[in-house]
Amino acid sequence: MKLNIALLAGDGIGPEVIDQAVKVSNAVAEKFGHEITWVPALTGAAAIDAVGEPYPDETHEICMKSDAVLFGAIGHPKYDNDPSAKVRPEQGLLKMRKKLGLFANVRPTFTFPSLIDNSPLKRERIEGTDLVFLRELTGGIYFGEKGRRDGGETAYDNCVYTRDEVKRLAKKGFELAMTRSKKLCCVDKANVLETSRLWRETVQAMEKDYPEVKVSYEFVDAVAMRLVQWPNSYDVLITENLFGDILTDEASVISGSMGLMPSASVGEHTSLYEPIHGSYPQATGLDIANPLATVLSAAMMFEDAFGLADEAKAIRDVVNKSLAEGVVTEDLSGKNKAYKTSEVGNWLASNI
Repeated sequence: MKLNIALLAGDGIGPEVIDQAVKVSNAVAEKFGHEITWVPALTGAAAIDAVGEPYPDETHEICMKSDAVLFGAIGHPKYDNDPSAKVRPEQGLLKMRKKLGLFANVRPTFTFPSLIDNSPLKRERIEGTDLVFLRELTGGIYFGEKGRRDGGETAYDNCVYTRDEVKRLAKKGFELAMTRSKKLCCVDKANVLETSRLWRETVQAMEKDYPEVKVSYEFVDAVAMRLVQWPNSYDVLITENLFGDILTDEASVISGSMGLMPSASVGEHTSLYEPIHGSYPQATGLDIANPLATVLSAAMMFEDAFGLADEAKAIRDVVNKSLAEGVVTEDLSGKNKAYKTSEVGNWLASNI
């Protein structure tokens, strides 16, 4: 199979972890007889520095013409530390999601047998955890009207959702639940927010179309608590943009490291695959960043974008082998030898 993949390394450690995912993907392609064409493109702070725009039109055209997008990270301290900056790297990510129609962020959380004691949570609380968040990406408070008034002394951010936006996200949640344990949790704040009441009534109206799915409705604050008490009680969770942003980062620590969890953003056009961590600017160029989340994002890409389940399994198997044998970066090595980012990538590719 010929695979055309847009490669958006981004900022900070993005290029370093992307390099390792490319090594592993190329090894899988060679092993299984595929041909990958990688098409690099600028985004984030790197794109602002080059052309003054965090998601240039040229990058968008490359993404639209590709079968999938493999993405690194966005963000740079010179923008983070300047609240007055008119153009910011993160605007590129929001623009990319909007223009590509990426309305659903798929964020799995699971545990690795060899790392279960690395988690800040007790073993008995997290064993067997295997849940997936579907976070709505193109609506809500991040995209609502925002501004200042009263001479800058009052600020506002409006949260707006349409029923159709809720339905298309919930549909993916129901469909995913049908392939798993047929449990779906709608996360909202319907006791306070009108948008959450729209979410709840829309999902309730869809229940009849999926009679086999057991649906629960929980307030976001209760879910935040239960995620660290009984995460294995959840399976598929759907929620709006802001709540999903916060809860998925909380869930990511269950595995023991944010450097381990992959994600996908899917929707109307080309799907995008990325690690859940940020650009980690303090580690840029030091060859110490954990590449496994990006490598596992490539596994999601092989399976979901191309239907290549065996290739995805080969990647997941070699990642589990690296964890079991201690071929890991310093965030996971403890008192044992810490491997460089590039060394982990080389080891994974050679073992495939």
